[in-house]
Amino acid sequence: MFKVPVIFFLILFCSTASAQITGKLSDTTAGTIIQNAVVAIIRPSDSVLVAFTRTDANGQYSIPAPAKGTYTLMVMHPQFADFVDVIDISKAQTKMPGISLTSKAKLMQEIVISSASAIKVKGDTTSFLADSFKVSANANVEELLKKLPGLQVDKDGKITAMGKTVEKVLVDGEEFFGNDPGMAVKNLRADAVKEVQVFDKKSEQAEFTGIDDGNTQKTINLKLKDNAKHGYFGKVDLSGGLMKDIDDRYNNNVLFSTFKGKRKLSAFVLNGNTGQDGLSWQDQDKYGGSNNNVTMDDDGNTYWTSGGSSDGEPYINTNEGFIRNLNAGMSYSNKWNDKQTLNFSPQYNSQIYDNNTKQYTQIQLSQDSVLNINALSGIHVNRSNEKFGGNYEIKIDSNNTIKLTGKANFYNTESTTSTNSVTTGKNGNLKNGSDRFLNTELEKQAYGGTILYKHKFNKARRTFSVQGNFDILNSDGVNNLITNNIDYSTNTPLNVNQQFLNNKNSTTASSTVVYTEPLGKKYAVELNHTFILTNGQNDQQAYSFTTSTGKYETAVDSLTNNFEQKILENRPGAKLSYSYKKLKWNVGSAFGITDFNFTDITFNKAYDRRFTNIFPTASISFTAKGNKNINLRYNGRTTQPTLNQLQPLRNNNDQFNLYIGNPNLKQSFTNNVNLSYNSYDFLKGTYMYGSLNGNFYQNAIIEKTTVSAASGKTVRQPVNVDGNYNINFWSGIGFKDKKLDTRFNINPSISYNKRAVILNEIQGYSTTFSPAMNIYINKTKEKKYDLTLSSNFSKSYNKNGQNNDKTSFYTNDIGFNGKIYYKKVWSVETDYNFSSRKNTAQGGTDLSFHIINARLQRTFKKDEYTVYFTLRDILNQNTGIDQYIDGNYYYQTVNDRLKRYFLVGLRWDFKNKTQNKPADNNAAAQ
Repeated sequence: MFKVPVIFFLILFCSTASAQITGKLSDTTAGTIIQNAVVAIIRPSDSVLVAFTRTDANGQYSIPAPAKGTYTLMVMHPQFADFVDVIDISKAQTKMPGISLTSKAKLMQEIVISSASAIKVKGDTTSFLADSFKVSANANVEELLKKLPGLQVDKDGKITAMGKTVEKVLVDGEEFFGNDPGMAVKNLRADAVKEVQVFDKKSEQAEFTGIDDGNTQKTINLKLKDNAKHGYFGKVDLSGGLMKDIDDRYNNNVLFSTFKGKRKLSAFVLNGNTGQDGLSWQDQDKYGGSNNNVTMDDDGNTYWTSGGSSDGEPYINTNEGFIRNLNAGMSYSNKWNDKQTLNFSPQYNSQIYDNNTKQYTQIQLSQDSVLNINALSGIHVNRSNEKFGGNYEIKIDSNNTIKLTGKANFYNTESTTSTNSVTTGKNGNLKNGSDRFLNTELEKQAYGGTILYKHKFNKARRTFSVQGNFDILNSDGVNNLITNNIDYSTNTPLNVNQQFLNNKNSTTASSTVVYTEPLGKKYAVELNHTFILTNGQNDQQAYSFTTSTGKYETAVDSLTNNFEQKILENRPGAKLSYSYKKLKWNVGSAFGITDFNFTDITFNKAYDRRFTNIFPTASISFTAKGNKNINLRYNGRTTQPTLNQLQPLRNNNDQFNLYIGNPNLKQSFTNNVNLSYNSYDFLKGTYMYGSLNGNFYQNAIIEKTTVSAASGKTVRQPVNVDGNYNINFWSGIGFKDKKLDTRFNINPSISYNKRAVILNEIQGYSTTFSPAMNIYINKTKEKKYDLTLSSNFSKSYNKNGQNNDKTSFYTNDIGFNGKIYYKKVWSVETDYNFSSRKNTAQGGTDLSFHIINARLQRTFKKDEYTVYFTLRDILNQNTGIDQYIDGNYYYQTVNDRLKRYFLVGLRWDFKNKTQNKPADNNAAAQ
């Protein structure tokens, strides 16, 4: 696949010479040519004018070529915005790509600045002038984001903008600590940020070609102040508390960042046992298999789980249980001569986690028959990982770019899980009982790399790119399983003491070639082809414990897995796009021809299939007045059955919950439609957004469940059904009452889900209707007070699929956060949360609790030093409880949680002297 770039290099560098640089100018709005514009070539080393000319009546220019080298090309015209670019003259004759200038009148239409709201919009990017939103001294970016209209940050650090989850946070357009959005907002100081830019980042391919492919990620770019780019800043925060009946509490953070021009270097160390955690843990296992159970979501996607994780890792929720963590990392990025860019982010994460869970499950078999399952489980996890990731991009010249990306991740996990469960009937009669103990040791290595070559032709929107990828995953694990089970219907004990040796590996290589061609000024076509080859193997050896020798040495053939798979996919595709002024649309499709070869070596059984998948897509967007837009998108995708849906991995982790495969499964098809709208009224200071999303499934893959009323034994099998769909609507409106000097945000949402339920061969449809309303009110006065009131209310109505039983429950979280200053250096802060959960008939009594936290602090030396006292969960009521209904199943889960504790701390926020100089905010608003 690398022959094509070599050909392009030869074409670019082996041209014959003449002595002119030629090109053409046009107007982006009207599409007309531009006469009498000044085109100048400037030597960047000393800003000396090398040559200049004016465009003729046809908008064309011809200028003598200087000596080979790098120069600045500048285009000027009284009615248009200046154009500046860096050009590389490596040959005597250079034909420049067409240059499109934007009229100043157009810029004034698209950029509207409100001094009251300090918000501006340019195209599809909304920018907030950071210093116009008051935060506490030494606040981080997370606190700043909470003040911005349309943005929300929840208690877990999840960021949403206009109702969409923020997936990327960039710093001056570059990645910061990889793809983890939380690291930038928690590590960077708010007073180092000049602007917060919010936009839907297009895919790298769409940004390169200029043809929208419909793939976007909600992104925040933190644009730093000029004085923050030439110095350092950071913090040292040390705190602890001596406790009487529980472990002493501590929480220590060290953060440091230094910037010099385009070089950024940041590092952090987080260490504590109060529930703080750093980075995302898992590198998702996409290709291989393991000896895990199987679960599925409403989209028909299947996950291989063991203790709640999709790749053999035990699931850890840092809001539940008790955790001790040590996280450390570094992020380095630099750019040289605007041609070479390097990003590198090594990270280390260590966790020791303990949790006890109590789960109650009720299964409605019929109007008069139910099963009640009460389970108690405890988990202990000790794990660590090291991650190394980075990318290097080189701009060879104005037309050619190469980008290299690589990663190497290493995981080590030790965990033990013990579970005791009892299943009873409606009248309390025993059905089955189980004691299970599982010990796991797991080591994984994940490697990956990408090389991307991009070439722009001299003709605008004519591009060529080729990308190659590889991913390697190796996993070695040892599981020891001890179970003592009894079936009370037959009084039969089922005891197991076995060891499983697991070796799993997978390798995926892929390449994608894309060519785009303009069809006039408004239309363009894209042709692409993707090739994917996946090879994987899962080898599990099972052994029973031999009492006489004290070893696991008796092979268990019925539980031995040795699978090999090979998946080869060819996916050609085409897309037609249209773009003119405020209207854009595209329509296209790709076809995936997949050869699926799966071999069960143990039983000498092969599954060979060929799937023809279709991926239609279409979108249309309309932008009005620069701050209002409407988008309608459609895409369709085919989901083929996974390996363990066809042939599950054999295990006996739970004798009373079994999973069997279905070799007759068909592939499913999903139609997705999304309609969205957002606007901002600068004069009134209001914003509004809304989105309606629907998924409609054909041949959806669900689990058919067979439950024995006598023994409580459950057997699940995947099957195809029709009639599944879900519809979701979310919206938001925000405004500021100028008389009250108070900001209000209101976010209503509704979801409706219908899916088939097959229980004991009886099929019905379970429906769930869930309306919700979130309200946020904030009033702030700098160095005086900061008051926030919020309410998050949701209700769920469920209709049973078999007997039409109706169940409903609600949750409501009412919160208040208040901070009051005294003489500007003293402050007292308190936050209160009342969590109310109206329970169902299955769950018993209603559930509610109150959480009150308080903090007293004093700052010194112009807020550089802070001494504080924090008291968490004053009423000692923190409760980890959750409930939900899924078809004929009701679940209620109670987890351990960290309750009342206190911390005494000292914090030092430091920055070099240049940081103290006021930023040129007027320049930011230009």
